[in-house]
Amino acid sequence: MQKQLNIVLFGPPGAGKGTQSEGIINRYHLTHISTGDLFRKHLGEGTALGQEAQKYMDHGKLVPDKIVIGMVEEKISTTPDTNGFIFDGFPRTVHQAKALDQLLESIKVSITVMISLEVPEEELKTRLRLRAKTSGRTDDQDDGKILTRINEYREKTLPVASYYDQQDKLVGINGVGSIDKIFDMVCEVLDPKFELT
Repeated sequence: MQKQLNIVLFGPPGAGKGTQSEGIINRYHLTHISTGDLFRKHLGEGTALGQEAQKYMDHGKLVPDKIVIGMVEEKISTTPDTNGFIFDGFPRTVHQAKALDQLLESIKVSITVMISLEVPEEELKTRLRLRAKTSGRTDDQDDGKILTRINEYREKTLPVASYYDQQDKLVGINGVGSIDKIFDMVCEVLDPKFELT
C-alpha cells in the first residue's frame, strides 16, 4: 500500500472545494495544492508567470496546461515529506490528469480517490454572486463570466471525472447542505483509506 493519501477535490466553481479542503487538510495533515492559490501567489509577487495566468483568469478562461503542470510539479518536488496531497481545482482537463498520474508515478504513488462535490447550476450561480461581494475576484462579479466558467467546467473539466471513474476512484458527494454535514460525508469516504499511521 502506498504511503500517501492523495485526493483530487473536484466540483464546479462555487461547489465549496476551498471550504472542504481546509477541513480535510486539518484532519489528515495533507499538503494543499490549489492552482488558484499558486497563481495568486505568483501574481502577488509580480512574476511573469502570475501575470500571464491572470490574463486567462480575468476572462474566466482556463490557464494553459503547460503553465499549470509546471507549477504543480515544482510544488510536489519541493514537498517530499508529506502524508499526501490534496489537489484543489486541479486537474481541470484529462490531459492534466494524465500528466499528474505520470508525475505521481515518478515518486511511486498515485491518486487515492477523487471526491466530487455535486451542486445544481442555479445554486452555483447564487453562491458565486454572493462570494463576489466579499472575495474581490473579478471572475465572480459578472454573470457572463460566471456562466463562462460554468460552461468551461462542463465542457473541459467534467470529462476528468469520467477519467477517474474508469479507474474506480470517483466518489460523488452532495455539495448542498451545511458545511459540517458535507464534511462528515467526505470523512466517511476518506477515513477507511487513511491507513498511514
